[in-house]
Amino acid sequence: MFYGLSKFLKKILPKQLFYRSLIIVAAPIIIMQLTISIVFFDSLWIKTNKGMTKALVNEISTFVEAYNNEKYDKQEITNLFSLYQNLNIEFIQDEKFIYDFDERWFSPIDRTLRRELKTRFGSDEFWFNTTSYQELIDLRIKHHSGYFKFLVPRDRVTSSSARIFALWITVPAILVVFIAILFLKNQTRPITKLAEASERFGRGENVEEYRPSGALEIRKAGLEFDRMRKRILRHLNQRSEMLSGISHDLRTPLTRIKLQLALIKDKEITKKLSSDVDEMEKMLNEYLQFSKSSFTEKSENFNLTELFEEIVEKYENKNITVSQDKEVYFNGRKNLIKRCLHNLIDNATNYGKKIRIQQQKLKRNILIFVEDDGPGILESEYENVLKPFYKIDKSRNQTKSSVGLGLSIASDIIRSHGGDIELGKSELGGLKIKIVLPV
Repeated sequence: MFYGLSKFLKKILPKQLFYRSLIIVAAPIIIMQLTISIVFFDSLWIKTNKGMTKALVNEISTFVEAYNNEKYDKQEITNLFSLYQNLNIEFIQDEKFIYDFDERWFSPIDRTLRRELKTRFGSDEFWFNTTSYQELIDLRIKHHSGYFKFLVPRDRVTSSSARIFALWITVPAILVVFIAILFLKNQTRPITKLAEASERFGRGENVEEYRPSGALEIRKAGLEFDRMRKRILRHLNQRSEMLSGISHDLRTPLTRIKLQLALIKDKEITKKLSSDVDEMEKMLNEYLQFSKSSFTEKSENFNLTELFEEIVEKYENKNITVSQDKEVYFNGRKNLIKRCLHNLIDNATNYGKKIRIQQQKLKRNILIFVEDDGPGILESEYENVLKPFYKIDKSRNQTKSSVGLGLSIASDIIRSHGGDIELGKSELGGLKIKIVLPV
């Protein structure tokens, strides 16, 4: 039971820290104001109004009794009550007294007045209206062949302090909540900035010098994030420099080997050794490409449609068909996206003859599909081929030289932009690669 209640509360409560904090601050204030208002309304305002209404009904009853007494002059009695009791009294001859009136049960004034009049005069002996006049109450009491019409000031049955009390109780509450909103905005802004910086850094974007701010705990979290960011950047730079140095050191002996191969007269041996040297050079280039840091390139808003057309045009392959939406823009690192698409298309052209490329823009995502009619990949190998340096020995053609970094680089680029990459079976019979990029 409590688990279900907790789950229900989690669904209806806001997810953002600002609104949760606002509820923590505002809810006690609102509950306290409601409690005070209910207590005041019940114990003071209603009881005061009830006493004032009862006094008015007693005055009216006294007037009716005095009016019926033959000892007193009726006009003089009417003038006295009008003068000293602030009652505008008029007797109207009308035998057809209509009792029907709008019973406003939601109005405390109407309820109290109806209760007191019914107690004093009976249920079919009175009529009143509290809405016809702004400052007066139209009240009628049946009397013989007609009725008395009383125009009573509204302040005779209601206390004016209720409005002042409501003003004093609501204005400070609104002011306190407004001040709380300003303070909460200032407290949650550093958390938002930290989250944005973490998201940008996670996507591989260049994050400028981050300055922790806010409360002590938030500053500490921001400081630790900045230290972690610098350590990761230092590690990536060291990896790139190390592999660049290794590549430079290996290129020198490879160049000497090529020169010595040129002096060998046996062409068959030269051809075999040259292919091994070329493969080693290709491996070195792919290693450098994989290790190259993507944090040096800044994000920009570019036309993804034009980039597709530019890439496909360079292949000059009639077997590549492209279907895409026009004028699709994406905010990211253009050169990395270009490298990713090149790797995927190269992979498709190496293992298949017919390639189909599709690009579609949805409300929140951009979908890209690259399909080929090659031998495909077993479903059990989908996750493995996205790992660095993994080479398949079963389903793909082994004659194609590969280091096993093409799909890994593509996956790393897509996920660094906050997207996702999935492998599947193509309708053409080969591999289908689905890319999802957030808009």
